[in-house]
Amino acid sequence: MDIRRILVTQFGHPRGAAGRVVGWVLAHRPSNRRRNVWAAGLLGVRPGDRVLEIGFGPGIAVAELSRRVGDSGHVYGIDRSAVMLRQASRRNAAAIRAGRVTLTLGEAERLPLDGPFDAVLAVNTLGHWTAPAERLADLRARLAPGGRIAIVSQPRAKEATRDTSLEAARRIGDLLVAAGFSATRTELLDLDPPAVCVLADSP
Repeated sequence: MDIRRILVTQFGHPRGAAGRVVGWVLAHRPSNRRRNVWAAGLLGVRPGDRVLEIGFGPGIAVAELSRRVGDSGHVYGIDRSAVMLRQASRRNAAAIRAGRVTLTLGEAERLPLDGPFDAVLAVNTLGHWTAPAERLADLRARLAPGGRIAIVSQPRAKEATRDTSLEAARRIGDLLVAAGFSATRTELLDLDPPAVCVLADSP
């Protein structure tokens, strides 16, 4: 396996010493921090909301969401990487102690949490899910009436362009509609290539 494939694998599921390095990169790369805070803001989280993030990585968006839900809300997160769980737990230690954040190992294919949730966020993880249409339908069933979902993608191929990002957004929007969501819209963040956030409502 060449070094590029090793890195791609690690970003999808950080493990061991290399995974710790990946977590550090994800936590400190300015574009990554900007993308996560931007996505959390687009989700329209309000004080008192119950929010689920799938694939929280080093916990940047968790921290932003926790700030937005306040003392009366709660942020739940699942990630399949034990390395990311440790890093995100350290980053959000105060909120965890205060009972505003719960982080656990888990996968989209076997969600350990039932909800209902007011909002769901997934940043650059949809591509790692098996049967994403089924996973999205399952998430819709766990949302409260009128709940929101935000799916973020930033294509990482070297030749990726704005058109690549827009095509990714179109595919995500189609999956959301097929899963029963409505009122989809797409927002772009000016990165290289642009990040897209496709938002939708649960009827």
